[in-house]
Amino acid sequence: MDSNLLPKFPDRRPIALDDKPLLDRIFADLQPAVSELTFAGLYLFRQAHDYRLSLVNDSLVVLGKGYDGEDRFLPPLTGDIPGALRVLFASGLTLYGADDDFAEHYLNDEKLTVLEDRDAFDYLYLRRDLAELPGNRYHKKKNRINYFSSRHDHAVELFAERHATGCLDLLEEWLRVRGGEVPASALLEVEATAEGIKMAANLGLEGVVVLVDGAVRAFALGEQLNATTSVCHFEKGDPFMEGVSPLVDREFNRVLFTGCSHVNREQDLGEPGLRGAKLSYHPVGFVKKYRACLENVCKMP
Repeated sequence: MDSNLLPKFPDRRPIALDDKPLLDRIFADLQPAVSELTFAGLYLFRQAHDYRLSLVNDSLVVLGKGYDGEDRFLPPLTGDIPGALRVLFASGLTLYGADDDFAEHYLNDEKLTVLEDRDAFDYLYLRRDLAELPGNRYHKKKNRINYFSSRHDHAVELFAERHATGCLDLLEEWLRVRGGEVPASALLEVEATAEGIKMAANLGLEGVVVLVDGAVRAFALGEQLNATTSVCHFEKGDPFMEGVSPLVDREFNRVLFTGCSHVNREQDLGEPGLRGAKLSYHPVGFVKKYRACLENVCKMP
């Protein structure tokens, strides 16, 4: 990588839309398993996490903050990764989002504190299972879809620009129904979802919508994460239409990314309701994520 492309550490700059070609090339080479590591995943949450790009020595690094405001960095993407880690850990920063492979290769230093971050584990499913809902394990999901289908004439369409206004209206309704009960992280996710809807074409996001009487009642947006796995970044359904959420989830996996064997449905952030919902789809595994810092330099719970 040309070191003139980005400022050197500790100088940093926000992620910009112009960075998409560069980051797309890097992620195509890396074939990441972690859901955050797509351009859209970083760009749409650039404000929520204050994501910035920097060069640490010759390594491209994404710096940011957790929902709790903790300064952190994602696994270095290029160049001298061990050298970048030494500088970043010595600066008192915490590494977030290291998967098993990264931890095995780079986090063996006995001076490091390395912890599993269960709330950040990505849920991994067989795409075909979510597309077909086979067997008794998915009996309740199929019943909910049948309940919806028997009561509502509906259509499923690929997401297009003409659906954006309807998706934004549904997102606003979803937020209104929850009133003041939405955690700060969910509010930031709603902001990212709204921008993703508006910029889907620019960001390479694909999706499906469920229409009832011409109005959007559910949508799901995602992209291909690596050669074998898609990722669903955003999904919302009308809270007053029982069964529309499992329907849009099924259709996302049935229609899109059919060359993928798996789908990553991201993390639950430790929210009990979201954890229960994700577990109810019977994940075949998790993409474990680890946090790490230098002992006696940073603090982790």
